[in-house]
Amino acid sequence: MSCYKGKYADELIANAAYIGTPGKGILAADESTGTIGKRFSSINVENVESNRRALRELLFTTPGAVQYLSGVILFEETLYQKTASGKPFVDVLKEGGVLPGIKVDKGTVELPGTNGETTTQGLDGLAERCQKYYEAGARFAKWRAVLKIGANEPSQLAINENANGLARYAIICQQNGLVPIVEPEILVDGSHDINKCADVTERVLAACYKALNDHHVLLEGTLLKPNMVTPGSEAAKVAPEVIAEYTIRALQRTMPAAVPAVVFLSGGQSEEEATVNLNAMNKLQTKKPWSLSFSFGRALQQSTLKAWAGKEENVQKAQAAFLTRCKANSEATLGKYAGATNLSEGASESLHVKDYKY
Repeated sequence: MSCYKGKYADELIANAAYIGTPGKGILAADESTGTIGKRFSSINVENVESNRRALRELLFTTPGAVQYLSGVILFEETLYQKTASGKPFVDVLKEGGVLPGIKVDKGTVELPGTNGETTTQGLDGLAERCQKYYEAGARFAKWRAVLKIGANEPSQLAINENANGLARYAIICQQNGLVPIVEPEILVDGSHDINKCADVTERVLAACYKALNDHHVLLEGTLLKPNMVTPGSEAAKVAPEVIAEYTIRALQRTMPAAVPAVVFLSGGQSEEEATVNLNAMNKLQTKKPWSLSFSFGRALQQSTLKAWAGKEENVQKAQAAFLTRCKANSEATLGKYAGATNLSEGASESLHVKDYKY
């Protein structure tokens, strides 16, 4: 395959490898204004710019946390925000050795001719936006495609459409200096068993890598952000070791060794569950040519949000909760997480939201 060899090729490869450094992972702080409003309503905090900025500052300036992070995904508003003392968030992250990233998709719309399946918007004007984000300091991007498991879903139409959308986004990002995170999320909604999830995950990932190849994407300069292979939200749970085995097998069957890292989404698992499952994957003795890390939003922030509750006097307590989750997930990327002795409030509660939208 002849893949992208433009002026950013070496930089893309270096940045993708850096983000996948074992012991580090990604904080997804790219919640849209509407989504963060839902999170704020759960702690009775008003959804205004000053509160959104305050939460992000709390996260980005947590003492000791950045050593466990290699990247932070930002919402467009956050990319241009500053700390209370006037320092751009981008500079705060870069000084801590953390690459700033940016969410570039425009959300999902229904895919005509399907049973409520979706495709992701945002390709129009994407090149120009990527140029602007690169100038502002962003070095990687995220685009979320969403698929669901049902009696006849995902349809081949939805799989192909979303794979092609991800591939088009990926090559546009690379041409403009941003490492694309390829995120084909298969929702956990449903009563299906783990075998069904594995089957669908393998079909979806195979289609994604076919499309990425067709679009001449430089695989060494990309990252994959998939769901873990789990039973549906309404099915009986299985052990972390089983999730690890099924997830790694799905990747082995579909994901080229050229890609440096997998940064899993948490998909509505509790904070502790997501960490334990990631740890089980890294402990599994089998072929793993990529590093296995995290790109968690809710699973890094839930107990932090509860501790903070929008109050200035709770900032230190909230930062302590955030540091705990960052350290736990760092250990999980090395297969060294021993489990929490006393979980903070929110760490074990399910974060599942049906038909989850950003």
